Amino acid sequence: MGDVADDTSDITSDKAPSYEQAREELTEVVRRLETGGLTLEQSIELWERGEKLAAICEEWLQGARVKLAAAMARRADAGAGRDDDAPF
Repeated sequence: MGDVADDTSDITSDKAPSYEQAREELTEVVRRLETGGLTLEQSIELWERGEKLAAICEEWLQGARVKLAAAMARRADAGAGRDDDAPF
């Protein structure tokens, strides 16, 4: 049990991990679960951590989608005031 918890310092701290950190740790969690050899308790802990990491990744991706949509809307708005033959 302590072995699994020791690997969670990034997730259990007050500061949320970056997308890359969460994705990397999620990959490691999946690898450990697929490898097997864990107790049921360890497997459940890893599964729960994987769920948290997946949610963190989804939050980052959703934020990126919002930013991209806003940037595309600004670009479309900026282009709407130009003549059709204008190159830029």
